[in-house]
Amino acid sequence: MTIMGASDRLLLLNLGHPSRMVSIAPDGGDIQTLVADLGVVPDGIGLDPINRHIFWTYMGSAHDGEDFNQNDGMIERVNYDGSDRAVIIPKGGTFTPKQMQCDAGKGLIYWSDREGMRVMRARTDGSDVTTLIQTGSGDIDRRDRRRHCVGLALDTENGFIYWTQKGRPDGNEGRIFRAGLKMPAGADPANRPDVELLFETLPEPIDLEWHAEKSQLYWTDRGSPPAGNTLNRVAFDAGRPLEPEIILSGLKEGIGLAIDQVGKRVFVSDLGGIVRVVSLESPDDGSVIYEGHGPLTGIAYLKA
Repeated sequence: MTIMGASDRLLLLNLGHPSRMVSIAPDGGDIQTLVADLGVVPDGIGLDPINRHIFWTYMGSAHDGEDFNQNDGMIERVNYDGSDRAVIIPKGGTFTPKQMQCDAGKGLIYWSDREGMRVMRARTDGSDVTTLIQTGSGDIDRRDRRRHCVGLALDTENGFIYWTQKGRPDGNEGRIFRAGLKMPAGADPANRPDVELLFETLPEPIDLEWHAEKSQLYWTDRGSPPAGNTLNRVAFDAGRPLEPEIILSGLKEGIGLAIDQVGKRVFVSDLGGIVRVVSLESPDDGSVIYEGHGPLTGIAYLKA
């Protein structure tokens, strides 16, 4: 069993056989399995540093290729040391949960539900499940990948939630939206007047992270090069996005990202099984710190 707390760690969701949660040092060394046998497709990780909990989403077991058409997703939790594994959102409580975030101060978890076509929230004990955004309903809408919510980021200081709707693979249909964390009075998840479209015609945007200190939004894109298989960021000025930039190319189906604000670096995982690290202040081609252990989805940076 891995006991964490003495040093920073990276947590990876590895889709090997069986899938597992891996804990590694930020330089890629000291590889340890924290949680074994996570099921078919674990996807996103959320951290609660107050209660020392790790959450992760499970997309479900029934799927046809990349399509998950059964409502059998769930969210689980363990302690930082890998003990006390528990189901927080039960099977079928969410359709196909993807990236997630934790607002530990308020005791809330947030996640995108891809085939559920929604953005959701609950308390960290799994109670008070709420749909914040609904982009469609029913099987016909579900087949429209432009409605699929995948990545998610929180700007708690300014009260915003950001999410991606990825579109068809390599389809240049990807979009990034934002809305308020608080539902406007009289609105419902399918008809919110505060939803803003920030970017469109992206190759295939996946996961998001908000850099609070710099007011920057980061995202991975697993679509076709040159704009796809990239790590991107955009700065905001007075709440409005400026021109986005690509800071890393050459990913192998880019998925997860995790920002180390103190170390001024970002880690990126991909389905090629590679983790790269790149400086936030002087981006370059990045350094490979982990590879050869199977495809990777979510990644999180855990501070000591």
